[in-house]
Amino acid sequence: MSRKLIGVKTAGADDASSKTEAITTIGSAGIINAVGINNTADAHIATAKKLTRIFVRSGFRRRLLLGLFTVLIIIGFITSLMFGHTFYSIDEIIRVIMGEKVPGASFTVGTLRLPRAVLAVIAGFCFGLSGAAFQTMLRNPLASPDIIGISAGASAAAVFAIVVFSLSSAAVSLFAVVSGLAVAMIVYLLSYRRGVEGSRLILIGIGVAAMLDSVTTYLMSQAAQWDLQEAMRWLTGSLNGTTWNQVVPVLIALVVCGTVLLSQAKNLSLSQLGDDAATALGVRVNRTRLLVILSAVGLISFATAAAGPVAFVAFLSGPIALRIFKSDGSNLIPAAMVGALLMLVADFLGQYAFGIRYPVGVLTGVLGAPYLIYLIVRTNRGKGGA
Repeated sequence: MSRKLIGVKTAGADDASSKTEAITTIGSAGIINAVGINNTADAHIATAKKLTRIFVRSGFRRRLLLGLFTVLIIIGFITSLMFGHTFYSIDEIIRVIMGEKVPGASFTVGTLRLPRAVLAVIAGFCFGLSGAAFQTMLRNPLASPDIIGISAGASAAAVFAIVVFSLSSAAVSLFAVVSGLAVAMIVYLLSYRRGVEGSRLILIGIGVAAMLDSVTTYLMSQAAQWDLQEAMRWLTGSLNGTTWNQVVPVLIALVVCGTVLLSQAKNLSLSQLGDDAATALGVRVNRTRLLVILSAVGLISFATAAAGPVAFVAFLSGPIALRIFKSDGSNLIPAAMVGALLMLVADFLGQYAFGIRYPVGVLTGVLGAPYLIYLIVRTNRGKGGA
C-alpha cells in the first residue's frame, strides 16, 4: 500500500514538474515573441522617423531653392529695368511703377522696358510649364513643344497671316494660338493607338514640324520685302517693341491654363509610373492627359503668339530644373521659374552683352542646340549599350 502511494506521489510530482517546465517554456517563448515584436516595432518606428527626416529635409531644400530662384528672378527683373543706354535708380523705377511722372524714366521704363520685362517673365513661365508638362507626361526629355511641332505650327500660321493677309499683330497672335492647338490635336490623334506612346508621338511630331517648317520656308521665299522683315523678327523670337496689349492675353492664359495644369500636378507625377499603375492608384489617365495637353498647348501658343517661337526655352527648362531640384516634388513650378530666369537673362545679354543687339531667341538657340545634340547622343548610347 505504501509503495502504491509512493508511486502515485512520484507520478504526481513528475506531472507537476513537466507542467512547470511547459509553462516555463511557453513563458520563455512568449517573452521571446514579445521581444521580437518590440524589436520589429522599434525598427518600423526608426524607419518612419528616418523617412520623416528625409521628407522634411527635401521639403526644406525645395523651399530654399524656390526662394533662391524667386530672388534671382526679382534681381533679373529689376536689372532689366535699371540698365540700358540710360541708367535709372530703384527709386525712380518704383515711382514709375506707382504711376508717378518721372522725366525720361516714365517713357523709357514705363513704356519700353517694363512691358518687355513683364512679358519675359510671363512667357518664360508659360514656356517652362508647358515644356515640363509634356516631358513629364510622355516620360521623355525630348517631348518638348519645340520638338513635336506645336511651335512650328504656330510659326507657320503667323507667317501665313503676315505674308498672305498682312494682318495686324492681334490677328497674327490669334492665328498662332488656333494653329498651335490644331497641330497639337493632329499630332495627338495621329499618335493615338490604344493609348499614346511617348516615342511615337515625338516621331510624328518631328515629322509634322518638318512639313510645317517647309511651308514656312516657302512663304518666306514669296514674301515682299516689308513683310519679310516682320516675319523674320517674329520667327526669331523677340521681345522688341513689346506693348501691354501683348502682355495681357499671355497673363490671362497663364492664370487660366497654368491653374488647370498645376491642379493636375499630382496625377501627372503618378502617370510616370505607367498607365496601369496610375489607373490602379485612382488616376483617370485619359482625362488627365487631355487636360494637360490642352492647358500646356494653350500656354505655349499664347506665349509664342506674343514673343515668337523663342527657341529651346520650353525644352531646356524642365531638365535644368530636374537637375537642380532633383526629384523633390512636382517639376512644374521649378521649370516655370527656370524658364522665366532664362528669358530674362537671355534678353538682357542679347541687348547689352555684345556690340550688336540680338533677339532673345538667338541666345536661347545657342544654348539649347548643343544640349539637344548631347541628349540625342546620350540616348542613342544608352540604347546601344542595352
